[in-house]
Amino acid sequence: MRVLAAFAFVVASATAATFAYTEAAARFASGKVPDTAAPALQADRILVDKSDRLMVLFRNGQELARYPVSLGPGADDGPKQVEGDARTPEGIYRIDWRNPKSRYHLSLRISYPSDDDRARAAAMGKSAGGDIMIHGAPNGWGWAAALFQGRDWTNGCIAVTNSEMRNLWTQVPDNTVIEIRA
Repeated sequence: MRVLAAFAFVVASATAATFAYTEAAARFASGKVPDTAAPALQADRILVDKSDRLMVLFRNGQELARYPVSLGPGADDGPKQVEGDARTPEGIYRIDWRNPKSRYHLSLRISYPSDDDRARAAAMGKSAGGDIMIHGAPNGWGWAAALFQGRDWTNGCIAVTNSEMRNLWTQVPDNTVIEIRA
């Protein structure tokens, strides 16, 4: 009897989780995105440590949250130099725009390239590129999140899981400073 009760509990829990996931997916599909977190829970600074593959959110110098990240496959080769090099930039930027209809389950754009980044690329006769984002998995691939975690697969962006991206969406207001270190 206990085995049957335990099985019923697991089935009920899985059904509830599936419903919650489906409801959340429907909200996103309909264009509804998470509400913004209370100001006391919003970050005023983000630190990304490329070597540790870690993003830390701060408010008034106090750590709010930390997230493991995936980067571009060229991330360990130094800062982004030119468009298409699959490197993640290094420096101090800002979150300057958010895209609720991103190809990658929500995205927050990083203000790369700076004037210095543009000048460095121009000196090489190339474009610095742009549209460097913090984002989730490609749309339609959230079910395969484990395939993306712990691997550098972006083209220079900073990737997290979809659930982490929903948290970031609420915790990171526009104009938040982001420092990306080697």
